[in-house]
Amino acid sequence: MRLRVDLLPHGHYADVVVVIDTLRATTTAVTYLERGADALLLTRTPDVALRLRGEGFLLGGERGGLPIPGFDFGNSPVEASGQNFTGKTVVMNTTNGTGAAHTAAQTGKHVFLASLTNAHAAARRAKAQATEEVAIVCAGTDEHVGLEDVYTAGVLAEYLLSLGEFTIDDGARIALTVRRGSGNPLEALSSSVHGARLNNLGLGDDVRYAAELSTSTVVPTLVEGEDVPEGALRFVAG
Repeated sequence: MRLRVDLLPHGHYADVVVVIDTLRATTTAVTYLERGADALLLTRTPDVALRLRGEGFLLGGERGGLPIPGFDFGNSPVEASGQNFTGKTVVMNTTNGTGAAHTAAQTGKHVFLASLTNAHAAARRAKAQATEEVAIVCAGTDEHVGLEDVYTAGVLAEYLLSLGEFTIDDGARIALTVRRGSGNPLEALSSSVHGARLNNLGLGDDVRYAAELSTSTVVPTLVEGEDVPEGALRFVAG
């Protein structure tokens, strides 16, 4: 079995793909589903999301870390954790994470969303589904590599290696090195450029929330269906 880590999304995924956007899209996605959401619709653009608002869906997303005008929520896992989404579908669009999910879905057979909060559950799900390869894909920040995502990839890679034998690529070696040399999760996330930006925006509680390790067993899982709106991907709790 191959274990691959892409420090930025590249595409051409043969088997299982695990998408990471620790600060904050995949962490928030896990939280929406934990708080009872029936499904998440990750859209290509904010306009696609806004067109879905009239269908009774809730909208969550951000640009530059701040809520998108016309959306119900930002991209805050802390905000999401205080809500009850039972029976609701949440439409998400973010600067980096939702785009990475669309890239993964172009070719991946199975696509999951992972964060530190569900890292071990996501790794177990990925290994159970994979027949050839597990590809861990870091969303990055504004097309630049993000320390927080590479660190999280290292956590998943480390756990996957404890579950079985893999041949690993250089991306996985880099992620493992970052994981082992960057201190605890909060230190790694807080010292990243994106973590510092969120702290400066007054969103430090989101950084601290996202640094919690394996507090959830929810794994957002891509599902297909004829009723999925054009330009969107549907994820449900797995």
